[in-house]
Amino acid sequence: MRSIKLMRGFTLVELLVVLAILGLLAGLVGPQVMKFLGSSKTKTAKLQIEELSATLDLYRLELGQYPAELRALVEKPGNAPNWNGPYLKKGDVPKDPWGFEYEYRAPGEHGSVDLWSLGADHRDGGEGENTDIRSWE
Repeated sequence: MRSIKLMRGFTLVELLVVLAILGLLAGLVGPQVMKFLGSSKTKTAKLQIEELSATLDLYRLELGQYPAELRALVEKPGNAPNWNGPYLKKGDVPKDPWGFEYEYRAPGEHGSVDLWSLGADHRDGGEGENTDIRSWE
């Protein structure tokens, strides 16, 4: 007698049902994950601005004035005899979470210095991930 092996597998209908369920899950979960990632970048920018502001205050304590540009936190300006830097551990001024340079103004219009990121769109204003993150708010 020959043994007959039954071939077992998935039918086309079963595969389509699984793909439909996966598509629904991706459609529901995907936007929430992207929203979470956007808010985490905004929080990261706020923390970096706070850290840079504290570093700028340390620079002012040692040299008596705020630097003309953020680069002075990692490279000694020509006319700074009391410079004890670099003031940033990584040896470079960080970019915002979207890869752009932080905007900086000293003296500031809203405080001693103004430090801000223009958000994901790198333009003034915006909402959500495109909102500006400022040191004075």
